[in-house]
Amino acid sequence: MKKSNNKYIIRILKSPLPYMFVGILIGWFLNRNFQEEKSDSHQHKATEKSQIWTCSMHPQIRQNEPGSCPLCGMDLIPLEDELVHEDQSTIQLSENAIKLAQVQTTILQKGKASKTLRLNGKIKMDERRKFSQTAHFSGRIENLYINFTGEKVRKGQRLASIYSPQLVTAQKELFEALKVKDKQPYLLNASREKLKRWKLSEQQIKQIEESGKVMTNFPIYADRNGVVTKLAIANGDHVMEGNVLMEIADLGELWGMFEAYEQDLPWVKEGDKIAFTVSAYPSDTIKAKISYIDPVVDAKSRIAQVRVEIKNQDKRLKPEMFAEGIIYAEQYFRENQLTVPQSAIMWTGERSVAYVQTPNTNVPSFEMREVLLGASLGKSYVVKGGLKEGDAVVTNGTFTIDAAAQLSNKNSMMNRLSTTKEEAKNTTVQNFKVSNTFKTQLSTLTNAYLQFKDALVKSDAQLAFSKVEAMQTAFSNIDMKLLKGEAHMVWMKDAKRIQKQLETLSTEKDLEKQRKTFTQLSDILIATNKSFGSVRTLYHQFCPMANQDSGGHWLSTEEEIVNPYFGDMMLNCGNVEEVIEK
Repeated sequence: MKKSNNKYIIRILKSPLPYMFVGILIGWFLNRNFQEEKSDSHQHKATEKSQIWTCSMHPQIRQNEPGSCPLCGMDLIPLEDELVHEDQSTIQLSENAIKLAQVQTTILQKGKASKTLRLNGKIKMDERRKFSQTAHFSGRIENLYINFTGEKVRKGQRLASIYSPQLVTAQKELFEALKVKDKQPYLLNASREKLKRWKLSEQQIKQIEESGKVMTNFPIYADRNGVVTKLAIANGDHVMEGNVLMEIADLGELWGMFEAYEQDLPWVKEGDKIAFTVSAYPSDTIKAKISYIDPVVDAKSRIAQVRVEIKNQDKRLKPEMFAEGIIYAEQYFRENQLTVPQSAIMWTGERSVAYVQTPNTNVPSFEMREVLLGASLGKSYVVKGGLKEGDAVVTNGTFTIDAAAQLSNKNSMMNRLSTTKEEAKNTTVQNFKVSNTFKTQLSTLTNAYLQFKDALVKSDAQLAFSKVEAMQTAFSNIDMKLLKGEAHMVWMKDAKRIQKQLETLSTEKDLEKQRKTFTQLSDILIATNKSFGSVRTLYHQFCPMANQDSGGHWLSTEEEIVNPYFGDMMLNCGNVEEVIEK
């Protein structure tokens, strides 16, 4: 039985059937892999077809396939999905992009606006405690009892002795007056007064009268306590009445003279405390109150001197020591102030911008805001406009977000697509002479814009969305070849911006977002109607409360205010900024 089974197995192995089965199995497996690869290839091609390509130097260029930029010839690059968003001031980033950029935000809060000022200074002698010891009569220095500068002296201490012919003569006159004092008492009084004018005391005059002898050398006594800071005489010197013999300073009280820069002066006031240290005692902090602020700023250094008075009874502090002071200024503002970290602000010359994270969005979004800044607090600024309490401002990764906005041709630090009210007022608009045909074409676009505006007045987002196509049609029918020279270049620039806003509106069905894009479109059309002219009178109107109190402009054919930003809520809020005559 076993032998017959073995023969049967051997017969099967010798036949071609097993090998055919294995071949079919391998073929089916390879064909399956090929089909999967083919399917992946089709999917990849479909993805490529839906990919948008743009130019890194000219983000307004967008194509559905790779190629070269028609403006500069550079190769187009893929436009990443996270850079695409309808709102001109808002950029979206994926969670992965946020992690790579290490984006961090800070919630803005109101609080006490304080600033730490660091001031450099020096220890100086109190000018009110510096004295000049002078000669009260002419003579010759016979003995000098002060040997060096820096020697301590006490009030009443003998400093020198002087021989004075004037005093010798005056003493002789005194003795003669004493002889006739009964007959001519006025002579005695006159002689005594003469000696007193030379600073001789009553006791010295009495001693001279009692001795009956002429004193040849008169002592000079110190008028104050202190330290000799300057010695102007030596033994044998002749001095005249009024000459300075030496200078004495009381170092028991000193001044601290600190330098405050012009921009810091609003934070400094008399009575503020300064905590300072000197190099000799770096671990000892000395506190003093500001007693004086220089009323004049130095013309070259732009610095004003700030003075404090220092008790120095232990004589540890020496004049001309360097000092480093700190003022914790907190009294400049009476009310709590909204502040923003310095790292959140990007400067672009006259304006500053910040990015604020948009709340309650499925995809992380960041809105660029122009910020009006107040006083600098060192590591932060006082906010005067553009931000509000509770905003989540980007404090780390700001430049990465701005680069993404720049690439997608949105509002950014270097790519500004809208203007503020004040800038709209101050901007000089060029006036061009153009053909009536071009004016008519522009008027058709303006009429379509006015219909869109009327839909916003009604707060009807669906009606507004239906009016976008008419604006796009009117815009596409404008023939730029009718313009020449500089007028052509200006229109080219405006046309790109108009096209961008119309593209945004063509996909936007949310009322608030429509109104936001309407602000930017209005700014452009106001400028174009002023530059190229209008076939009828238009009213440039403005609402200061639109767009979170940053304001919004629009055009109207009626002088009466009908607000497109609030509708029935604030229908008549606004004013006429100017009239654009036909």
